Amino acid sequence: MEKPRLSLWQIWNMSFGFFGIQFGWGLQMANMSAIYQYLGAEESAIPLLWLAAPITGLIVQPLVGYFSDRTWTRLGRRRPYFLVGAILASLALIAMPNSSALWMAAGLLWILDASVNISMEPFRAFVGDLLPRDQRKHGFAMQSLLIGLGAVLSSSLPWVLTNVFNVSGQGSEGNAIPLTVHISFYVGSALFFLAVLYTVLSTPERPPEDMDSFLKKKKETAGLGNAFKEIFEGILSMPRVMRQLAVAQFFTWFALFCMWIYFAPAIATHLFEGTPGSPEYQDGVEWAGVCFSVYNGVAFVFSFLLLALVGRFTAKGIHTVCLIFGAAGLLATSVASSPIWVAIAMAGVGIAWASILSMPYAILSNAIPGDKMGFYMGVFNFFIVLPQIVASLGLGWLMKVVLNGNSMMAIILGGASMLLAAVVLRFVKEDEALTENAAAMAVQF
Repeated sequence: MEKPRLSLWQIWNMSFGFFGIQFGWGLQMANMSAIYQYLGAEESAIPLLWLAAPITGLIVQPLVGYFSDRTWTRLGRRRPYFLVGAILASLALIAMPNSSALWMAAGLLWILDASVNISMEPFRAFVGDLLPRDQRKHGFAMQSLLIGLGAVLSSSLPWVLTNVFNVSGQGSEGNAIPLTVHISFYVGSALFFLAVLYTVLSTPERPPEDMDSFLKKKKETAGLGNAFKEIFEGILSMPRVMRQLAVAQFFTWFALFCMWIYFAPAIATHLFEGTPGSPEYQDGVEWAGVCFSVYNGVAFVFSFLLLALVGRFTAKGIHTVCLIFGAAGLLATSVASSPIWVAIAMAGVGIAWASILSMPYAILSNAIPGDKMGFYMGVFNFFIVLPQIVASLGLGWLMKVVLNGNSMMAIILGGASMLLAAVVLRFVKEDEALTENAAAMAVQF
């Protein structure tokens, strides 16, 4: 049965929850390393403390995707997961800046990441559930717009509070985390919950067309055993293009994790010459957030250009060039002589980020069966989180033994890794030319 067409306003409603999700995610990406250092973490220990992000993504996303496919309640199929994840993530965001010890912040990050993944993963199937095929590109584009908006606003919020509203000081006596971070996380908590709640209340879901068949399939495939079996079989039966892309994805996401973990400490200590707890360090961390806003803003704008480029060039060619821009941006950061030049360099990362969120999935979408599109896209997520796990387990040792505790060297390592990803990508064999529908479908990622 053909799904009914939705208005632009209805597409906005069903996508708005992503704004809140990305706002909370952006706060975490821009501030967690600094929070750890405010609580006394050594730079070599930070990667291991970030291990929560990839581990929870590896476990939670495939399972939530699998079980949400088999869920139907009075609230619908995906919306129960949206709501539960939003409640838990909002509470974790409130608690995070009030952490009194390193172990507390690390534990809260596990809760926060798991909760964000519970909300985020079903949104990827929401568009396919509700929109007819010819409208899906509009749904994905709307999600992309709201993702970009949330990332830009959240990353720059601490800097805005300091430099526009003159907020200063710590959250409370004995808490070294700046008041600007406290307020930003409280704002993020409210926006996360309210944005997701808005989607839950404004967007009804349609029940399965054949409820008897749905319930029969649910009964036959119930349980964690079946879930893990299907995921394992999917990994073993990956198409050739998916296996080849996995290598390029490894070096790409290793580079991104180097940036997410060490960019704020690198800017704060090397460009602003601060130490954790000093005003210079806080200024550097806040400027790093501004730089994150720059790359997210550039990615948002550049994503629309990508939709025009795919009509003239292959996805592999576009992605190769974009990764080179990203590598150049990270490498240029190490030689930038002023904060403005660092922000300009991050525009290159924004170009790469727009492509990273779309082109690999566009390449993949032409190489996997249509009836297993969602499943294989979920399995493909493994090659996003595995390099992050490697980085979390190995970067600390590398930082301590090889890089001499120099956080800027980790950014250079990230630039080199992204450049290597561009080289590896040239060996990927595209099965078909990229189509407009494949490119539009990929925007959601």
